[in-house]
Amino acid sequence: MNQPLRSLHRPHADALSLKDAMRRLVGGVAVITAGIGDERTGLTATSALSLSMDPPTMLVTINRASSSWPVVARRRHFCVNVLHADQTDVAARFAGAGGAKGVERYEHADWITMGSGAQGLVGALAVIDCEVEEIIERHSHAIVLGAVRDVRGALGDGTGLVYGHGRFGSLRLV
Repeated sequence: MNQPLRSLHRPHADALSLKDAMRRLVGGVAVITAGIGDERTGLTATSALSLSMDPPTMLVTINRASSSWPVVARRRHFCVNVLHADQTDVAARFAGAGGAKGVERYEHADWITMGSGAQGLVGALAVIDCEVEEIIERHSHAIVLGAVRDVRGALGDGTGLVYGHGRFGSLRLV
């Protein structure tokens, strides 16, 4: 007979234990961009996924303490840039490596302005332009639902960037 799951863990989970557990879940890496002109900003995320195909809808989660959060909330748009395995430099910059903030994160890469006004990364595996449809604020994060307005990129070409165990990598699927 199987043991109940509750007997296998501590009675009260803490943030560090959960963070350590979730580092073991390998996820695809995307850069979420938002803003126009000098207000442009963005973040690196493994929390971007398709919520629905009919109608086409994306879901991203953003820490409300992030400098990107007020821009997404105010501009009501975002772009999910699905990164290629060789774009670790972009992922690191948008994660704040080297102290890059705001528009500085866009340096050393080519960008196009999408219909929403958000920036799409040239050479990304996919660029998904969204208008904010709904925001659900819970605890430290906002769950942002985006109506997909455009999809571009080298769809199907190349290997995606993944993140797990505290580092970037790639998976070759067979």
